Amino acid sequence: VQLQASGGGLVQAGGSLRLSCAASRTIHSSVVMGWYRQAPGKQREFVASIRSGRDPNYADSVQGRFTVSRDNAKNTLYLQMNSLKPEDTAVYYCKVHYRSGDYWGQGTQVTVSS
Repeated sequence: VQLQASGGGLVQAGGSLRLSCAASRTIHSSVVMGWYRQAPGKQREFVASIRSGRDPNYADSVQGRFTVSRDNAKNTLYLQMNSLKPEDTAVYYCKVHYRSGDYWGQGTQVTVSS
């Protein structure tokens, strides 16, 4: 499966962005899809994930500010990011997790200015 992330950009602190991740084919709703991010000089870290039948998971740093969702009919994963902070600046990647392995999107840059 190929993943195409989009929606990144430059925003002021306190602003909002919505990221999208379009999959090239149908992904069953039971398959975990998630967002990760990597800031300059840091390791890639978990942001949020979602699958049917379970509550979404969030990193503590984004809990209450970010919302992950998916539209299975459009094979698209979303990340609504509100109350953005400069420390949210990173390249954001989407991922699909199968038992056989993970698939990653190419990343989209999010820059939050103070």
